[in-house]
Amino acid sequence: MARSIAEKERVAAEIAERLAGRDQESAWRDAEPLRRIAEAFARSVAVDAEVAVAVHAARDNGYSWAAIAAMLGVSKQTAQVRYGR
Repeated sequence: MARSIAEKERVAAEIAERLAGRDQESAWRDAEPLRRIAEAFARSVAVDAEVAVAVHAARDNGYSWAAIAAMLGVSKQTAQVRYGR
């Protein structure tokens, strides 16, 4: 199930907060792989937000859902459901 950008931001913040509180020396295993996942996820949230802004700008400038969907590599219906207001 797709998450909204706000939900992704909340999850990313929770993960980062949990990992920031870990004492690296007392951890029973290296948390670096999890930190990398959290950082990559946070970047993906930022990209999702940027795409949403670009899609809304394209719609505001009269581009069709079909044209936007082609740029996203998804169906027209998927684009409308994901980014429709």
